[in-house]
Amino acid sequence: MQVYIFPGQGAQFPGMGKELYEASDVAKERFEQANKILGFNIKDIMFGEDAEALKQTQVTQPAIFLHSVILSELMGDGFQPKAVAGHSLGEFSALVAAKALSFEDGLKLVHQRALAMQEACDEIPGTMAAVLGLEDQVIEDICAKTEGIVVAANYNCPGQLVISGEKSAIESACEALKEAGARRALPLPVGGAFHSPLMEPAKTKLAAAIEATNIVSPICPVYQNVVAKGITDATEIKTNLIAQLTAPVKWTQSVQQLLADGATHFTEVGPGKVLQGLVKKIDRSAETNSGTID
Repeated sequence: MQVYIFPGQGAQFPGMGKELYEASDVAKERFEQANKILGFNIKDIMFGEDAEALKQTQVTQPAIFLHSVILSELMGDGFQPKAVAGHSLGEFSALVAAKALSFEDGLKLVHQRALAMQEACDEIPGTMAAVLGLEDQVIEDICAKTEGIVVAANYNCPGQLVISGEKSAIESACEALKEAGARRALPLPVGGAFHSPLMEPAKTKLAAAIEATNIVSPICPVYQNVVAKGITDATEIKTNLIAQLTAPVKWTQSVQQLLADGATHFTEVGPGKVLQGLVKKIDRSAETNSGTID
């Protein structure tokens, strides 16, 4: 079974999307639409060389969404998904590619999500840390015993889990995790505690926007981060999208479920190859590649 996977924040790079823009009038039209919807010229930031400007959450999220969705449109008849999945932000790209959400509505939601997350970060400072070389259960237990808010946030692949929460709690947890045998427990250069209870203010704001958006049944199952299984019911999709902001990204579990359901080939649609690497770490026998313009 052919699966298409869509990356999240962290996959951005200066110059991203330029080759798509130069290859197609459809891409040019999408970028113009995006500039109008967002109220700023995202094309210039994406095609420029200012990596710092591209790292701002309110720029990064729509930039990755644009790259992924436009690429899926330019893959032509070769784009025939039997299932799709996206890592965090990538779930919105996946929903557009699976025809559950229109391009315009998807971009508006991503924009609102980014702004709401940025506001939550400013309101309640937090951070995230990558933990390598420990069992998930050990990390979960240490987070539960640590004073303050710290939770498992991204189950990326076996032996790689990201934790999220208050800065002091993250620091304490990192010390305890190293003592427990973690190969690394490294704070990440992120703007806030994504996929943790600290994102509750953003979740409240985004919930109203998602409820008001027209989401229909997709053309294939969308394996959502929150439940790690294929969903086709539009109401369930909305519920899971809202929950996603404060819930962990179950990427490992989603890929394992896809494999159990017959997935054999994973094509990453968007900038970078991060997800292909994670899929290979979950199952070395899975075939992976990057999406290309038809």
